[in-house]
Amino acid sequence: MSSLTQKTEKLWDLVVIGGGAAGFFGALAAAESADKPMKVLILEKSPNLLGKVRISGGGRCNLTHACFEPRTFATHFPRGEKALIGPLNRWSAQDTIDWFENHGVQLKREADGRMFPTSDKSQTIIDCLMDAAQAAGVTIWTKAQATSITHESQPSDLFSLQLAGGTTVLTKQLLMATGGTRSADTKKLIHSLGHTTQPAVPSLFTFNIPGQALKELAGLSVAKAVLRVPDLELNSTGPLLVTHWGLSGPAVLKLSAWGARALHGVDYQFTLHVNWLPEPNIQNTFDQLRASHGKRLICSRSPFTEIPRRLWERLVNLSEIPDTVGWAQLSKPLERVLLEILQNSTFEVRGKSLNKEEFVTCGGVNLDEVNLRTMESRKIPGLFFAGEVLDVDGITGGFNFQNAWTTGYLAGTAISMGK
Repeated sequence: MSSLTQKTEKLWDLVVIGGGAAGFFGALAAAESADKPMKVLILEKSPNLLGKVRISGGGRCNLTHACFEPRTFATHFPRGEKALIGPLNRWSAQDTIDWFENHGVQLKREADGRMFPTSDKSQTIIDCLMDAAQAAGVTIWTKAQATSITHESQPSDLFSLQLAGGTTVLTKQLLMATGGTRSADTKKLIHSLGHTTQPAVPSLFTFNIPGQALKELAGLSVAKAVLRVPDLELNSTGPLLVTHWGLSGPAVLKLSAWGARALHGVDYQFTLHVNWLPEPNIQNTFDQLRASHGKRLICSRSPFTEIPRRLWERLVNLSEIPDTVGWAQLSKPLERVLLEILQNSTFEVRGKSLNKEEFVTCGGVNLDEVNLRTMESRKIPGLFFAGEVLDVDGITGGFNFQNAWTTGYLAGTAISMGK
C-alpha cells in the first residue's frame, strides 16, 4: 500500500475506485479468478482502508448473516430486494463464509444469525483482505481521489482518470465501489459517465426524542415491541432499546430503513407509537391479578416477564396510578390509561442520530442501468458498480456487507474474463 506521490503512465487492467469492502472484494475476485496476472489498482481517497469494516458490529465486524436461501436473504433489503435474488444465487452468504474460511479466518454464528470472526476483532477481516490483496498482486493507493473520468470508446477503448494532484491513470476496465452517493463529487463522476442516481438519504438511524419520559432508563431494553408511525403507514417489530437521546434497537433501525425516504420527507419530525407488550390477553392477566393478588401494589412488581421492573414502574407512574394502589383497587378508568400506555405509548420524534458510527444510505445508481449478472453498466462496456454505490441497502445484521461481497465478486469475476 502506498500514497500517491507521482504521475504514472502505466496502463492498468482494472482500476477500482473505493477501498472499502466492495472495492476490495471486486479487486480480489478479478485478480484471483484471472487465468493470467492482472494489473489491478485500488484508489482510496482517504488515508485509511476498509473504514466500515473496522467499525462494524462494534469493532467485531458482522461480515454476513447465516441465512442461506437467497429469496429469504433478499427480504432484508428495503431497496433492491427483487434485484438481489439473482446475484445472491450466484454468490451467497455461504460462499462468503467459505471464502473467508479458505483464507484462514475462523467464523462463528451468534444466536441471532449474525456472523463474526471468532477473534471478535474486525482487524482479523481487515488483515485477511489486505493479505489477500498482497498475495494477488493488487496495488493500493491511499489519498488518491479521482476528480474526473472520461471514456474513449474509439480507438483506445480506455478510461482516463484524472486524480487530485495532476496524475492521470489509464485503465481498460473500471469498478466504482465508492460506498454511498452522498458526496457531490461521487455523484458528479457517476453522472459524467451517463448514469443516473436515486437521491441519497440516510437509512439505519436512531430516533431523537427531546425530554423523553424514559430518559432515566437509558440502557434498558425489551425483547419485542411494535412501533408504528400511522401518518406515514410505517411499522416494525423487534427488540427496542431506550437511550439517553431517545429510542434505538433493531425495531427502530428496521423502521428507519424501510421508512428512510418517508421519514426524510417529514424532516424526521413525527409521532411514534410504541406497543411495549404486543400480546392480546393483557386484560385476562389484569383480571387474574385482581382476583388472586388484590393486595399486591401495582407498582411493586411487573406481572409480565417481557417488561423489566424499572420500565414497569415508570409506565405505571406515567399512568398516574398512586404507589399505594393495589390490583383490587384499580379503577376501570385508570386501568384503561395503563393499558393505553402499555400498548400505545406516543413519543414526538424530533431528529435522528447515527447507529453508533455506522452510516448507511439508501439511493445510488439506478439498478435498471446495470446488468445484475455481472454488475456491468448497460451504458458503457467495461464500467462496473458494486456495493452501496448501487441503489441497494439492507438492515443491520451483516446484510449490507453481503451486498458488498456479492456484487463485488460478480463484478470482479466478470472483469477477469474481459481483461
